[in-house]
Amino acid sequence: MTATSPDPTGLPYHRMARYSPHHRWWRPLLGTVVLVFGSVLATVILYILTDGIGTAAGYPELPDGGVDFGPVLGTGLDLAFIAVDLPLVLLAVLWLGRRPAGTVASVTGRPRWRWLAWCLLAAVPPMVLLPMVAIFLPDDQGDGGGSDVWVGWQTFLLSLAMLVVLVPLQSAAEEYVFRGWLLQAAGAFLRSPWLAVLPQAVLFAAAHGWGTPWGFADLLVFGVVAGLLTIRTGGLEASIALHALNNLLAFGLSAMYVDGLASDETAADAPWQLALVDMASVLLFAAIVLRLARRRHPQHLSAPVPEPIPPHLLPYVPPQGAYWPYAQAPGAYGPYPQPQGMYGPYPQPPGSHGAYPPPGAHGAYAPPPGAVWPYASPQGSHGPYAPPPSNGAVPGPAAAPSGPDGPGSAASGADAPGPAAPSGPDGPSPAALGSTASSPDLPGDAPGPDGAGPAAPGDLPGPEGSSHAAPGAASDSAVPSSAALDDAPSPAATGNAPSPAALRPAAPGDAPSPDATSPAVPTSADPPSRRPSGPQGKLIRQRGRVGDDQA
Repeated sequence: MTATSPDPTGLPYHRMARYSPHHRWWRPLLGTVVLVFGSVLATVILYILTDGIGTAAGYPELPDGGVDFGPVLGTGLDLAFIAVDLPLVLLAVLWLGRRPAGTVASVTGRPRWRWLAWCLLAAVPPMVLLPMVAIFLPDDQGDGGGSDVWVGWQTFLLSLAMLVVLVPLQSAAEEYVFRGWLLQAAGAFLRSPWLAVLPQAVLFAAAHGWGTPWGFADLLVFGVVAGLLTIRTGGLEASIALHALNNLLAFGLSAMYVDGLASDETAADAPWQLALVDMASVLLFAAIVLRLARRRHPQHLSAPVPEPIPPHLLPYVPPQGAYWPYAQAPGAYGPYPQPQGMYGPYPQPPGSHGAYPPPGAHGAYAPPPGAVWPYASPQGSHGPYAPPPSNGAVPGPAAAPSGPDGPGSAASGADAPGPAAPSGPDGPSPAALGSTASSPDLPGDAPGPDGAGPAAPGDLPGPEGSSHAAPGAASDSAVPSSAALDDAPSPAATGNAPSPAALRPAAPGDAPSPDATSPAVPTSADPPSRRPSGPQGKLIRQRGRVGDDQA
């Protein structure tokens, strides 16, 4: 594995306990105490659980009071109890060391799997050479051999499968404890690699028990060489590879014979011949790894130590709530008060038309007084004003001469309201309705020049505003006779404005009377009325004449 040149300001592996801005001198010591106590506690708890399960399952009891699970299952439980130390080390690094858990694996902060594979290949030659030489070594009795019984393929293969699974975990756990945590804990106080590897090597040899001096020396050499390779290569890959293959070889050879795995002997009990061969194989492995390290250049220094972040550069912790950076709102409208109704934060206006009164037929505003449509509703044909009187008098009840027809007859000419006039065959006459009754203009009518009403068809305006009869007009239907003009009431007698018929001159051949040619001047308040023509006009004139005679 070729790695880039490490930063010279980084830390070597044994100083990685300081790879934290939160490092304090007491953290490695506290972590060591907690790790030892946690390992012992976990082992005791697991043993109690397994003994209870074995007793319930009916396994036989050993002379010391334990449960006999057999050589294969018993060896697997022992390896599993040691493997529990691996997660304990990672938790201690993370919680008590206040640094990434991967810094105990290597200076890169993670396991280097490719470099681990190269180290496994480097461990194969020494591990093959060790059993080949051990075969020719004499045993304790000096007979040069033994009479051990082959266990059988079925039991051997079952034991080998269990060992392949659990031995690497057990070996890695021991390396994480001794060449990992303990080596870095010592390196937090010691700068020299030689001094930092000694404490963990001694503890590693003592953990296997006190056997022969040669066995203890073999374990001590293993611990020192593994520690130096860890510092040189910057990680636990080399020591894990050597430890795992060594244990697989030792347990595999023991599993080949009956009760081989049930033996209580450890590496501390090795004779001097085997101890010397084992130390030679360890040194051969170290030479191969160092040669690979010169070619592959694994990273052996960490990145620069992270500096503590100043308080003013720490990320701002937002306040609790979903409306950051504002305070949490009590409702669904953010920091503002919840509006009432559909009109936002303003009070809801009364009614369905908001704060204003509901508009009527003329909009939201009241019509001005006396205004005509479209502001105010039209009141009759005269708008909002009262109909003007025809005689120019002040509106009100007018005293009209009584006659056979009663008040309001055509002889009086007053416009005051009264009983309806007698109607002829065609209904009430225009004269009976009053001079101000609104009657539609006849088609083709045009107002006269003096405003007296439309002239009859064919009439021309006279010089004084009176209309003259057109030549050829019928005298009996269009104009009154001289006798009728003589009998018509005069304006002075009745007090009413003369009708348009009185203003017309006589037909050709008739001598105009003095009264007919000098009509009374109408007042400004009495607009001239139009004289009805046709049979109704004759009927009106006749009624007026009869009224005058009676009067």
